[in-house]
Amino acid sequence: MTRIGFIGAGTVGTALAVRLFQKGCSIAAISSRSLSSAQRLANLVSGCQVYSTAQEVANGADLIFITTPDDVIAKIASEVRWRSGQGVVHCSGAHSVDILEAARQFGANVGSFHPLQTFATVNQAIENLPGSTFALEAEEPLLSQLKELASLLNGRWVELKPGEKVLYHTAAVFVSNYLVTLVKLALDLWQAFGVPAKEATQALLPLLRGTVNNIENIGLPNCLTGPISRGDLGTIRRHLATLEAQDSSLLTVYRDLGLETIPIALAKGKIDENKAKELKTLLKEA
Repeated sequence: MTRIGFIGAGTVGTALAVRLFQKGCSIAAISSRSLSSAQRLANLVSGCQVYSTAQEVANGADLIFITTPDDVIAKIASEVRWRSGQGVVHCSGAHSVDILEAARQFGANVGSFHPLQTFATVNQAIENLPGSTFALEAEEPLLSQLKELASLLNGRWVELKPGEKVLYHTAAVFVSNYLVTLVKLALDLWQAFGVPAKEATQALLPLLRGTVNNIENIGLPNCLTGPISRGDLGTIRRHLATLEAQDSSLLTVYRDLGLETIPIALAKGKIDENKAKELKTLLKEA
């Protein structure tokens, strides 16, 4: 059985180690900048040895995941003396495998295994991980091994070529991080008419879930609803006027998002080119 090691016992490393252990994988070695974090993870996966250095993890495992902050991945790759044929994998969403070049020079098989998921806390990370899509970068035989691990976690995978990782990660930021920002902007507007953030969040969550459900079950562009999908110029004018009076800083956000939404509405077929031009003119003049 492949002995798996983790250098870094943070949120992602803990989630991966726990879920892989639950699927029968051997988690043999762990090290972390914080010894207490490493020990906490070891308590969740029996038979795992806690080490004080990354080198000891490399010595005691066949496949090593570097699950540290991005800024130290290359440093670890260059400081450890890897073995030929050993698997060395990082879990960064933004970096390609080139930051593991030092490990490749030792003869290691290098790769990237990024879970396309949001990990706010350790418990949520463990809960959210199964069923995720994993972005993979590697050559055989490591690539097949990473595909097997993704399948073991009930996940899907997408293979990325060199240079594609940044675009992939940018897309993830739009879907996950900026969604949080949009919710925050909506909560601010609710507070303007006296509804506290906590209460507003509970009111908006069913709408969020319904939207995600429509994306999943109906798909783009048919899942689009709202005034732009209907070509409702009057409603949009009222939105723009209200934002100008209430919080003019949101006009740009509303306008830019609206302009990006018009092509989706056109694709859905509920508006024609003439209506699309009217919508563009209205939003650009805002």
